[in-house]
Amino acid sequence: MPAESRPMSVARNWKELKMADNLDRVRDHYRAAGLAERLKTALAVFGPEEERLKPEQLATLDQFHTRGLAATAELAKLADITADMSVLDVGSGVGGPARFLAAAYGCEVTGVDLSEPFVEAANYLTARTGQAAKVSFKTGSALALPFDDGGFDVVLLQHVAMNIADRPLLYREIRRMLKPGGKFAAFDVVLNGGDPLYPVPWAKTPAESFLLTAAATCEAIEAAGFRVLVQQDDTADAKTWFAALRASGPPPSLNLGVVMGPGFADFAANLGRNLMEGRLGVLTAVFEAVPVKS
Repeated sequence: MPAESRPMSVARNWKELKMADNLDRVRDHYRAAGLAERLKTALAVFGPEEERLKPEQLATLDQFHTRGLAATAELAKLADITADMSVLDVGSGVGGPARFLAAAYGCEVTGVDLSEPFVEAANYLTARTGQAAKVSFKTGSALALPFDDGGFDVVLLQHVAMNIADRPLLYREIRRMLKPGGKFAAFDVVLNGGDPLYPVPWAKTPAESFLLTAAATCEAIEAAGFRVLVQQDDTADAKTWFAALRASGPPPSLNLGVVMGPGFADFAANLGRNLMEGRLGVLTAVFEAVPVKS
């Protein structure tokens, strides 16, 4: 029976079950078994456990998106982040962007991620950098953010939306987090033409991947109560970055493979190929929260 012909309660339950299944698939992709121990072993190159680290020392390890730290720095600049702001990083991974923002701007940053191992790792790395007073993390879903309405000046979303099927709900939740006039800064992979090749960093198969075009992404965001301040196609910069990585030879010992496991290099190579072949693109955009139409 088609979903539209089912009783409302049955259709709703079916949608909720499907959403839960999608979340389980994504959570499994970022399971990261043994992550804490891998991090402790990898960070031994910097000295004993009690030695404080600088956030920039972790940049090759904790920026889980195309162009790494440079992309986070550019997005923060576009969002006009200042010291007096409260920032929410949705899909915060192991916490690299959050630690960078707190160190660079002096703002308070909260991260939320679906993966418990990532949140544990983020808290561990933040303790190692001595930033726990300014940076904190919670486990939670981007579709049911565990915070009160209107608590943040800026929300960041970097390479996260590709894992989320219900984009309208995602963007409504982000809108709910923001104060009036608050900003939403997004940096995501988008469909550009042709079917993507898998696996990629966010999905081993199409079952965990829910890509939209740049136009459809911005349309969905605006429908949730935002207006566009900045919209730019950063695909060319992403291609240049991947080309530079290939030319530079073997990756440093501290790389995202420590977090995601030895297969991550192949995932990243496929993302680079998808970009080079025009299958995927990269969108950078900043939006302002406006009153939601009733």
